[in-house]
Amino acid sequence: MDIAVGDTILTRKKHPCGASSFEVLRVGMDFKIRCTGCGREVMLPRAKIEKNIKKVVRPDPAAQTGPIH
Repeated sequence: MDIAVGDTILTRKKHPCGASSFEVLRVGMDFKIRCTGCGREVMLPRAKIEKNIKKVVRPDPAAQTGPIH
């Protein structure tokens, strides 16, 4: 599965705060993710993350660049 830093993942299980989306902060053998609801940061093994991902939302590159002058 191709996941990059800056992507947002939607998981099958919700975080205890009620949110089910997480921002990816670090990738490798372990993933560091931040809950978009409460801001809690968690490190989890790649196998566990990949098993629980429902959808990967990539940031829109056109939205990140400012207007061209």
